[in-house]
Amino acid sequence: MTTPRADHGRNPDKSPLNWLLLLPIVIPLIPALFNSDEPRLFGIPLFYWLQLAFIILGVASTTLVYRVTRRSR
Repeated sequence: MTTPRADHGRNPDKSPLNWLLLLPIVIPLIPALFNSDEPRLFGIPLFYWLQLAFIILGVASTTLVYRVTRRSR
């Protein structure tokens, strides 16, 4: 009788591209990037449109890592 392994069902993907997933976490934590009012984009201060850019960066990096590292079925 064998005992089931604890990692049954997990994907053991060790791709170095997974490090790209840290970008949308680390980059918004750098206050020097958004510690000003200028430049404005269509009258919107830097802080607000940069937050939108961080969201786009997160979606893009997650999509890129998913598409490159998924296994063909």
